[in-house]
Amino acid sequence: MKFTVIITTAPYGKERAYSALRFALTSLLEGIEVNIFLLEDGVYVAKKNQNPSEVPNYLEFLKNCIEMGAKVKACGPCGKARGISDDDLIEGVEFGTMHDLVAFVKEGDKVITF
Repeated sequence: MKFTVIITTAPYGKERAYSALRFALTSLLEGIEVNIFLLEDGVYVAKKNQNPSEVPNYLEFLKNCIEMGAKVKACGPCGKARGISDDDLIEGVEFGTMHDLVAFVKEGDKVITF
C-alpha cells in the first residue's frame, strides 16, 4: 500500500503540516510507503535551518520521513514564487512540477491533503 500526502500549509502557523508529518511518519512505521508533495505554502516545510524554540521542529519530522523511505517533492513554481531555491531545501527534497504530483497521485492507493 502507498499513501500520497499533500501538504499545502506552512509550518508553525497552523498545525496542519504537523498533523500531515505525524500521519506520514506513522504510516511509514506501519509499513506503508509514502510520497509527500509540498504545495503552495507547504514548500516552507522543507526549508533548511528551521529551529523553533517553543514548538516541535517540523523539519526533523520531515527528515525522519525521508530517512524511512518517503519520497518528497516540492512544487517548483510555488518555491520560486516564495523566493525558495534548490539550495534552500534540505537533502532528500527536490523541486517538481504538477506532473510529479499527478504521478504521486496515480501511484498512491490513497491520497490525503492537509
